[in-house]
Amino acid sequence: MSRKLFLYTESGETLMHEALIYQRQSDGSVKCGLCRHRCIIARGGSGRCRVRKNVDGTLYSLVYGRVVAEQIDPIEKKPLFHVLPGSTSYSIATVGCNFRCLYCQNHVIAQFDAADRIPGELLEPEEVVRRALQSGCRSISYTYTEPTIFFEYALDVARLACQAGLKNIFVSNGYITPEALDVIAPFLHAANIDLKGFTEEFYQRVADASLAEVLECITDYQRRGIWIEITTLVIPGENDDREQLEGIVHFIADKLGVDVPWHISRFFPQYKMPGHPATSSAKLSEAAAIAAKAGLRYVYEGNIAAGQEDTCCPTCGNQVLQRQGFRILTPGLFSGICGTCSTEIAGVWT
Repeated sequence: MSRKLFLYTESGETLMHEALIYQRQSDGSVKCGLCRHRCIIARGGSGRCRVRKNVDGTLYSLVYGRVVAEQIDPIEKKPLFHVLPGSTSYSIATVGCNFRCLYCQNHVIAQFDAADRIPGELLEPEEVVRRALQSGCRSISYTYTEPTIFFEYALDVARLACQAGLKNIFVSNGYITPEALDVIAPFLHAANIDLKGFTEEFYQRVADASLAEVLECITDYQRRGIWIEITTLVIPGENDDREQLEGIVHFIADKLGVDVPWHISRFFPQYKMPGHPATSSAKLSEAAAIAAKAGLRYVYEGNIAAGQEDTCCPTCGNQVLQRQGFRILTPGLFSGICGTCSTEIAGVWT
């Protein structure tokens, strides 16, 4: 059974919850097994995520129940286009992240310095599920920051959500370990995973992470029966060369399957990349054309007006779901079957 304790600092008290998936070392350090960084954390130290702390040889999460972002979102905002279209998802996050993305749009909470008092409203898992049900949501999304770093909290919420008939969704950078994924997979129904680029150099420089580990993690999700959709933010001069775009497309087609949706998203300059131009519509069209040539059936353009957002039947071309922004324009609930030719459309529809 996990333990909780209060750590009292000059700035106030911080509730800490004993972490899952770690190993104590003979020198008093601990080895975290939650994400693929597998941090060795000395006594008194924290992991790369800054929110997991070694206290006298025991690893604690500093963010359990500390919800810093809470929102009712269209599920299309995740983005997930093949999961319960038109529904809303109760979305939560704590501070912290195990990546250091130079263009992070949520850097204020993702790159939070945990040396300060941990912010957020203390919400027990039961309260999260109650609020989700009360708001009419059909799912709970663990998002905005990386859900892996508040794993213990997400797991407790997800278990209760399943009992209440809600789906659970990760919006993730794809760095969870196989052993951690095994624990939460029975309660996890879908994930949108960032595939940020397709060279090790890009991943190391821009995100301080490994491409090879992300690719393996993505296949781990799929092997466990979790529905996945892939998102790539196309950044001019960084990951928009044809070689990287083709690499991403062929990884999806060859390793995951042509039914896995790919969301190609327009970049806008922000955080530590203020000097980069926004992505052109022509570049997104080029990426979509590469995907079509490789046989990907569902390719969507995001963050751009008049981008490709509709879901069409791969057999007859019938428009089965029409979208405008985060709104579904097609009336009624989608059954997952093309009304023209009866082709089954891949996804989670019920």
